Amino acid sequence: MTITKNQIGEKFIISLEGRLDTTTAPELQEQLIPEFDKAKHIQLDFKEIIYVSSAGLRVLLLGEKTAKAKGRTMSLVNVSAEIQEIFAMTGFSEVLTVE
Repeated sequence: MTITKNQIGEKFIISLEGRLDTTTAPELQEQLIPEFDKAKHIQLDFKEIIYVSSAGLRVLLLGEKTAKAKGRTMSLVNVSAEIQEIFAMTGFSEVLTVE
C-alpha cells in the first residue's frame, strides 16, 4: 500500500492506494495515530483502495476512537461501492464518517 500525506491548514489528508490488510494495516496505524496530536481533522482518501480486511477495519476503528478521545475528527472520502458494502455489512458505516 502507498500512503501519501498532505496538510491543508488544520486538515490533514492521507491518500491510500492498494490493499488495507494484515500486511499494510500496521503501517497505516503507525502513520495515522500520531497525526491526531497535530491535526484537528484527518481525511482518509480511499479513492485507490481496492480491498479492506478485518485488520484494516481495526485500524480505522482505532483511528476513530483516537480522534474522539483527543477531540478531533476523522472522515473517509472517495470510498468505492464495494468498500462501502464492507462497512455496511460489518456495521462500520454506523461508526465511521464517510463523505
